[in-house]
Amino acid sequence: MNEKIIIIDDDMKLQALLKEYLGGYGFHVIQWKEGKGTMEVIEREKPDVILLDIMLPGSDGLDILRDMRKTSSIPVIMLTARGDETDRIVGLELGADDYLPKPFSPRELLARIRAVMRRSAVPLQADPAAMSDIIDADGFALNLSSMTLHIGDGKIELSQTEFRILEALMKRPDTVITRDSLMNIARGRDFIAFERSIDVHISKLRAKVESLSGDKERIRTVWGTGYLFVSRQ
Repeated sequence: MNEKIIIIDDDMKLQALLKEYLGGYGFHVIQWKEGKGTMEVIEREKPDVILLDIMLPGSDGLDILRDMRKTSSIPVIMLTARGDETDRIVGLELGADDYLPKPFSPRELLARIRAVMRRSAVPLQADPAAMSDIIDADGFALNLSSMTLHIGDGKIELSQTEFRILEALMKRPDTVITRDSLMNIARGRDFIAFERSIDVHISKLRAKVESLSGDKERIRTVWGTGYLFVSRQ
């Protein structure tokens, strides 16, 4: 295993503990302790996973995440001593893949790292004979290679979680998919998800789709059950 992890946190004792622990499982760990220069480090090192604290000298971790998501879909796990639900939701809305409040056990962190790496590396199961680089659904074209959604001449960049949710919905148009099923698809069965995480990502998807197509009803909520992708055919 040669997977690379960047830990961005100003708690050097925690950094040392995690470097030793994760290094014991074969990860190459890079340490960074401030907001300044973070984007340059990420660009240079090209990690497989980023562990990002919210409270950083020189910059807020949420601001760093916002800048990252303009150009990168590298999996990000937020680490923070803040326990407020608002922070968790904002992090998810900005494209975080997971959120782990301090204090936490290194063992739980390792499980979450493995989960986000599986989701980033392994595509959704499908019939190989039916696989294609594009899913077409009534004017919406989801590119499986670039994780982008094309509507007419426009294009939307998607986070990994948004992509996996939309892929599942578009593969089964006009079919309700339960929240639990979407959570398993987007997060993995061993992921301890926040109760509202799927709702947050659906809201984010809707906003992106509406910004390009003007269509508010393409992703529909079926109250008490789940969501469906509405076909216009």
